[in-house]
Amino acid sequence: MEKLIGRCKMNLTDLFHEFLYNFKRYFWSFLGVLGVVCFWAGVWDGVGYLPYLDNPLISLFVGLIILASSGLIFKEFQPLSDLNKEINLVLYKVIKHPNKEKFDIKYDDKLRDRHIIVNAKNIHKVEKNSFIVIHDKNKKEKFIPIERVKEILHQGKSHWKPKHG
Repeated sequence: MEKLIGRCKMNLTDLFHEFLYNFKRYFWSFLGVLGVVCFWAGVWDGVGYLPYLDNPLISLFVGLIILASSGLIFKEFQPLSDLNKEINLVLYKVIKHPNKEKFDIKYDDKLRDRHIIVNAKNIHKVEKNSFIVIHDKNKKEKFIPIERVKEILHQGKSHWKPKHG
């Protein structure tokens, strides 16, 4: 049983890994929200005796202002907004592909101010926010941030490009 995602086929093991990845994100986000709610419930219970915060609407408004100003609502607790998830999945597929030497990864090199192309057979490992390239000549490791990937090529033709840039 396989599921088609873009141009990559996923088997049950890959679907299970994707499910675990999403489950972990939702679980830790939910646990974080629960912790914030319990913390603020304790704070408001103590501060609730102030005359201005007796009104529940004012208390709710002040709590929302504090959470919004901290940035937690907008970046941490939106599990589906992870732009790097798609890049991680595609890179994982390329690394596990039996003919991975036919794939090239094009990324931006900020220091040289140009695009660099690396063959997929030189990629040693894909981590959460970067992948590791080991060069054959000098055996040095190079960490490349995932967000710098601009395109994945298959036999010189475009196989994948990020939707956000």
